[in-house]
Amino acid sequence: MFKIYTFLAFLCCQLLFTQAYAQSQLDDSFEAAKLSTWKGFERYDFSFQGRKARLVLPNKALPGKPWIWRARFPDWHTTADSILVAEGFHLAYVNTDNLYGNKEAVKVWDDFYSLLTSEQDLQKQVSLMGVSRGGLFIYNWAKANVDKVACIYAEAPVLDFKSWPGGFGNGEGSPKDWLRLKEVYGFATDEEAKNYADNPIDNLNELPTKRVPILHMIGLDDQIVPVEENTLPFVQNYIKAGGLATIVTSVDGEQNLKGHHFPIQTPRLVADFIKYNSIKTQSLASENYHKINGGILNAYHKFSSNKTSRVAYLGGSITHNHGWRDSINNFIQERFSGTSIEFINAGIPSMGSTPSAFRLERDVLSKGKVDLLFVEAAVNDSGNGRTSKEQKRAIEGIIRQARNSNPEMDIVIMHFVDPGKISLYREGLIPEVIVNHQAVADHYGIPTINLAKEVTDRIDAGEFSWEKDFKNLHPSPFGQRIYAHSIITFLRNSFNKSKLSKEEAIHYTVPTKLDPYAYDSGFLVDVKEAKLAKGWQHVPDWEPADNLKTRPNYAGQPFLIGKSGAKSLKFKFNGTAVGIAVSAGQDAATIRYRIDKGEWKQLDLLTPWSKQLHLPWYYTLANELHNEAHLLEIRIPDNLNEGSQQKACRIRYFYVNSNQKTR
Repeated sequence: MFKIYTFLAFLCCQLLFTQAYAQSQLDDSFEAAKLSTWKGFERYDFSFQGRKARLVLPNKALPGKPWIWRARFPDWHTTADSILVAEGFHLAYVNTDNLYGNKEAVKVWDDFYSLLTSEQDLQKQVSLMGVSRGGLFIYNWAKANVDKVACIYAEAPVLDFKSWPGGFGNGEGSPKDWLRLKEVYGFATDEEAKNYADNPIDNLNELPTKRVPILHMIGLDDQIVPVEENTLPFVQNYIKAGGLATIVTSVDGEQNLKGHHFPIQTPRLVADFIKYNSIKTQSLASENYHKINGGILNAYHKFSSNKTSRVAYLGGSITHNHGWRDSINNFIQERFSGTSIEFINAGIPSMGSTPSAFRLERDVLSKGKVDLLFVEAAVNDSGNGRTSKEQKRAIEGIIRQARNSNPEMDIVIMHFVDPGKISLYREGLIPEVIVNHQAVADHYGIPTINLAKEVTDRIDAGEFSWEKDFKNLHPSPFGQRIYAHSIITFLRNSFNKSKLSKEEAIHYTVPTKLDPYAYDSGFLVDVKEAKLAKGWQHVPDWEPADNLKTRPNYAGQPFLIGKSGAKSLKFKFNGTAVGIAVSAGQDAATIRYRIDKGEWKQLDLLTPWSKQLHLPWYYTLANELHNEAHLLEIRIPDNLNEGSQQKACRIRYFYVNSNQKTR
């Protein structure tokens, strides 16, 4: 709970402490703190060293008490501020308005920071927010206090006072402010001011190398603070120096004050950026959710000794999307800066372990020797209705294929979270898919990271919420940070342990199969290998005629397409399993198929998501076959596909589990 009594003691002589003690801590001329409300929250206004200051309190502070520090114009565009206060941040401001970020302003900020972090226990790393000339304030203080800054958000920021208020570029400047700036900086002439080389745009100090994240919101037509003299060259230099930078352009809505005032369409993005980079979530140890098994000693040796190396990620949309994976890439490359590391993103939305087992060769192994492979499938395996047997069969197939391609490859399996897994853990149950994947990982000595359990425990410990913070099985930026923190903790601990080890790289032996029908020889087959019948055709670059979305590699590509009434196509293959990878839209057909002239079986290709997009889907039509030659036949009867919309089966690939790649 916020130490309000302690706080008011420093501000009001009427409270418990004496005026002399309060004056020694603050200022001889302080005024009594005034309580009011700000958007429904308690706001305290007070005097700090003769300057107006304020602090807004959340109804319930987040653990660690993260906070935002506004520079200049504290009442301008406050939507993101109010979102953050509502979600547990403190909001602070002290007026150093006419100092333009000079040394005196930095000293005031130093003292104000000390007050709030020592007497109010606010987090040691603060998130800075600066609007317009506020850019001079936040960056000049940040350069001098790099380790105290969590992140920086700037809106149309001034980064070079020669641009504004000087007006020596394309902007019109402000003569009144220019005179005042020269006075407070101690410049006798314009030339002396022009030769000053410590504007934010001139000197970044350690901000980029310490990876302090920055986000700038700009208007492209800003004639007051031209972006080509401020944000654009600044961010370019920031990135070149290794920093993390994002620019969001405002192009919609009314652009006022010659383009300097513009609406913020994405305050939630701003709030998520600050939240992502501010909240410390280390009260529970991530190590408790890591099972090391055989570890990743080989990867450490490869990264440490090779000139080049390769890391791959295999999974669904959580892997495909940006976020945690980018953080892992950055960590590994920085840790082994002398090695050129290629990162392969083989994440494809909706894909679980079965598709991954059959596309592994195409999407990963064909790229070259992989030293470290990350695998995730727990969310899609359960969500897509794969059976326990198939989940284990596919994960085992992935591991065996990977290790057969490179016996020294290290593999890490990650169990990601979704609401269903949270509910099961709260009932004291382990989700079936995690039991299955873990059993296979343990058999092969593969490390695992149980993020499903970690996220559940952190939520239940009150660190954050699913609804407001993590938000979705496709995590928010905050959720991505939770994932990244845990995985980086695993990597850091593994690399540190490997560094101390005297063992050499291990040539892994592949143990006996858990399942004799594991998909350890899975691969994709071109649809041209099939013998067509009436009603089927090869389409070299199919595109949907409706308005439904598609996924990469499943539009504008070769398809084998059959319509209602299509006769039996024939596909000959050798192996223990066979299936079809289709694009299943709202017009997906019901097919009949059989193996080796056996009984005809029926399959509806429509998925629960087919009304929203032409979804890539892998249908395993037969498994546990004898490893020999077989014949698959597929037809599309009219009587199964009645209705106003013409039904279709669109096959992108056949897939086969066989150690013989000839049919």
